[in-house]
Amino acid sequence: MSVKNIGIIMNGVTGRMGTNQHLIRSIVAIREQGGIELPNGDVIMPDPILVGRRENKLKELVEEHNLSRWGTNLEETLADDYNQIYFDSQTTVRRAEGIRQAIEAGKHIYCEKPTATSLDESVELARLAEAAGVKNGVVQDKLYLPGLLKLQRLINSGFFGEILSVRMEFGYWVFEGDWQEGQRPSWNYRKEDGGGIIVDMFAHWRYVIQHLFGSIKSVSCLGATHIKKRIDEKGEKYDCTADDAAYGTFELENGIIVQANSSWAVRVDRDDLLTVQVDGTEGSAVAGLRDCKVQHRVNTPKPIWNPDIPNPFNFESQWQEVPDNADFDNAFKIQWEMFLKHVVADEPYVLDLLEGAKGTQLSELALQSWEERRWVDVPELK
Repeated sequence: MSVKNIGIIMNGVTGRMGTNQHLIRSIVAIREQGGIELPNGDVIMPDPILVGRRENKLKELVEEHNLSRWGTNLEETLADDYNQIYFDSQTTVRRAEGIRQAIEAGKHIYCEKPTATSLDESVELARLAEAAGVKNGVVQDKLYLPGLLKLQRLINSGFFGEILSVRMEFGYWVFEGDWQEGQRPSWNYRKEDGGGIIVDMFAHWRYVIQHLFGSIKSVSCLGATHIKKRIDEKGEKYDCTADDAAYGTFELENGIIVQANSSWAVRVDRDDLLTVQVDGTEGSAVAGLRDCKVQHRVNTPKPIWNPDIPNPFNFESQWQEVPDNADFDNAFKIQWEMFLKHVVADEPYVLDLLEGAKGTQLSELALQSWEERRWVDVPELK
């Protein structure tokens, strides 16, 4: 057995998502479990160097998680041959430039989405990586959530028969920042800084829909900025210029209709912050982040519409839970392990920069649909 240390430049991990999901729950967790064992007995050991502009925060993270490397000079870390992978979880407006520099330096690329602020730039990054011969991947974490893995299991088993429709509900109330601090950074609500729920969430909906249900043929979307003003991190009021809610409908090539509501201005009255209901000829399912419940055709009740009497049915009790039947790891960590095995052991990996560009494409077409108030076709991106 040999240990294969692999240097990873982690740019932008001082933010909420970068710190919690990518650093602590993925890279640090992999190190604490003793690395990633390959079939031949070798072990991949990630060795991160944290890069960013907040020197004090970088030092704090390194000390807290028993790491040794950090820096504020991206060019120096890119020049070091020991660092083989560049990871980017900066804000969207900064991401493309960092990726471009890393490709020029010959680094393998792994990054958050959206990969860039426009489709043209996203496609350019994919083409540059292909031309440079560097391996590349984009975070598509929701595919590995326990609830959606259970949903995939049901689809693979033929449980639904013919799938007819899908309804996705995502969101929660993000406080405005006046008498209660907001849960999301202020740039999320400024279009000029790359904010907006369509740019943020439709990249997710694209890969969830594609990998679970089928290719998207066309999209119709209505966006809204429900909350007009918020308070930023300095306690100053600012105008919200980006959408905080989106109401989308997708027609798939196979005829399935998907509806997806996304909102940071909704109060939750459902099982989870994200729920996906799938209805088919033989059965239905509702999946959340971790759980999934089903109702088969033979167990479907026969409610009667009668508003003149109290509802006699407890509809929620008429569903059955899908058992775990497996140990589910953190979704971000699963994908990190897949990408590291792709780089070190050349294991197959399909969630690349072009896949990320397809998410940006859907976001742009949804924004176009909203602006033009019409259905927009989604051409295949190759």
